[in-house]
Amino acid sequence: MNTSLYLAQSYQDAWDDYKRSLNSMTFPAWDYVILTASNEHQADAFRAQLEERKAFLPSRTAFAIVPDEGGVRVGSGGATLAVLKYLKERESSFDGKRILVIHSGGDSKRVPQYSALGKLFSPVPRVLPDGRSSTLFDEFIIAMSSMPGRIREGMLLLSGDVLLLFNPLLIDYNGHGAAAISFKEEVETGKDHGVFLRGEDGYVKAFLHKQSVETLKRARAVNEAGFVDIDTGAVIFGVDVLNSLWSLISTEGRLDCEKYHGFVNDTVRLSLYGDFQYPLAADSTLEQFYQEKPEGEYSEALTICREALWKALRPYRLKLLRLAPAKFIHFGTTREILSLMNHAIETYADLGWKKQTNATGALVPGYNSVISPLADIGKDVYVEVSYIHRQARVGEGSVLSFVDIHDEVIPPHVVLHGLKQNDGQFVCRIYGTEDNPKENRLFGKELKGNLWNEGDPHTLWFANIFPEKKTIREAVRAALELYQNVMEDKPLSPGKSLAAGFNDADPWAILAWNHRMVELVHMNQIAALIDRHEPVTRTRLEGPLTPIQTQWIQRRTEQADVSTAMRLHYYIGAALGGLEGEQEMAAAFRTISSAVLGSTFNELKENLSAKIVKDAHSVTLPLRVNWGGGWSDTPPYCNENGGTVLNAAVLLNGERPVKVSLRKLPEKMVVFESRDMDVHGEFHSIEPLQTVGDPFDSFVLQIAALLVCGVIPSSGGNLEDILTR
Repeated sequence: MNTSLYLAQSYQDAWDDYKRSLNSMTFPAWDYVILTASNEHQADAFRAQLEERKAFLPSRTAFAIVPDEGGVRVGSGGATLAVLKYLKERESSFDGKRILVIHSGGDSKRVPQYSALGKLFSPVPRVLPDGRSSTLFDEFIIAMSSMPGRIREGMLLLSGDVLLLFNPLLIDYNGHGAAAISFKEEVETGKDHGVFLRGEDGYVKAFLHKQSVETLKRARAVNEAGFVDIDTGAVIFGVDVLNSLWSLISTEGRLDCEKYHGFVNDTVRLSLYGDFQYPLAADSTLEQFYQEKPEGEYSEALTICREALWKALRPYRLKLLRLAPAKFIHFGTTREILSLMNHAIETYADLGWKKQTNATGALVPGYNSVISPLADIGKDVYVEVSYIHRQARVGEGSVLSFVDIHDEVIPPHVVLHGLKQNDGQFVCRIYGTEDNPKENRLFGKELKGNLWNEGDPHTLWFANIFPEKKTIREAVRAALELYQNVMEDKPLSPGKSLAAGFNDADPWAILAWNHRMVELVHMNQIAALIDRHEPVTRTRLEGPLTPIQTQWIQRRTEQADVSTAMRLHYYIGAALGGLEGEQEMAAAFRTISSAVLGSTFNELKENLSAKIVKDAHSVTLPLRVNWGGGWSDTPPYCNENGGTVLNAAVLLNGERPVKVSLRKLPEKMVVFESRDMDVHGEFHSIEPLQTVGDPFDSFVLQIAALLVCGVIPSSGGNLEDILTR
């Protein structure tokens, strides 16, 4: 079987089901989709993301954000209990409810550029069929749209930093107990995650969390091909399991606050994977459960909680749903993202993944970015939501995120991430692509000095070193100065930490910047079509134009030559359509008209020696037939390419049928009359005879003739004086 094509078809099927979830009232949909957040500030960022996607989310599904209470980390297990509390405040029973929970409350310390909006909303390199740039969240919602039809009731829990590609039709679950979704992955990948050991009955025999390759092999968790059953972070809890978990924090069916806070706190920090799944494995023992590595620290409170969890969950078993073909993509570190965007992305070409997602310019991996083809950019660079101008220089292996780079020189192998703060200031964070903010190293060098607040761990995450500036450009320059000081072992000035920049970020400003870049990308894509001489039908714009796009047009057309300016207006008009599109197209023709008239008027001179020498005169002309080249003598084509028209003169009944007559009038005025058009016009002042460029003016050709012949000046003058002369 061609796995790639199979997953591509599954991808398409999921999109079709997603569309049905939006438009059909009978198609099975989630009753709740709940995202967990690390604190109320991150929850606000999630709410902002959901709000802007409102039109793309199923109306029958209730979407909610459940943050860790008090701004302290309670673990993924504690967050799960908080979700149960949230649901019980709204529902009397879990029966019949289909609930999707995405655990997304991490700080994203290994990829700080995704902290503010959450790793859940980090970019995925594909353009959705509706034209939007995708994110992990969008992929989750689409991929899991088919799952409600496979689950009668219960809760599906997912990890917010892992994208799962599979066909939901492979799910076979009866709705009781619990089930874990597992894929086959290489043991080198499995050692950094959880691995299941499957029993002969199809249930999980043992749960091996982040064990060495040797340990996994000794446990016989590795098959002959070197693959393991990896824990994808996706687990299904039936209603009976949910009720058992609810009993831990309730008394007589009501929330017991004392019990609840005994399980949901930053001391215990229960883990969904280590603490909730471990008791479900057949070979687990309570003694070993006490020894399992916790998400936080060992404590007496943790031991008490684990005893209660063992009692509540041990009656159930964890069915192993091994899905194949399937794919597990982890968005965990900067290194993984760089590798995906520059190399591994070709593996997912059948899924519509591309190195450039709504990006334009240089062929550099980019997402919602404008990258000048004239910029000097090293290999293996990744650019997201940024504008890289022509004089920029970017070192190899670097990541640029939410920045505007003009003539700056960006060092190699760094992440440069701009972040607007709630106070309107900007912080630009710079760190090495190999740096782990959980450690005390920056660009591979140990940080020293009084850089931390009292009580904070001495790690890069909490080091107060990133200056806050009024503009993003000032912040970028300050970050580059910080890089230089670190490399030269100079003292560092105080600033904000990665943690503080994340906590003080303005989510609406981040979204606004993203929208700005999407709008600029669309405009630059149109400009690229013109440069490549491709037809305007290749693009589409959603009107009305935003202020950013209007400003872009004004700036570009002012700087462009006539040919480019005319096409910019025309292409944008065609892409927009409607009334606004017609206005842009009209601007294209005004540009042509102004150019032709401007070049002509510059050469016009009044013929002061012109006088009437006959009282009347007539001219007769033949008809004309074009054999070829018609309209090639018309602007703008003839201005750019010259024009060649092959004509033939034709008599009508042996005569020249076109007749133009002029005669001198006794009055001092100009009169035009066209018998075939049945129009008549009298002019007693000079200004109307100096107005040209209106193709609907019945006398535009006659007026142009008077101007070109110098009878009437292009500006100024007095009609009576001219006629007297």
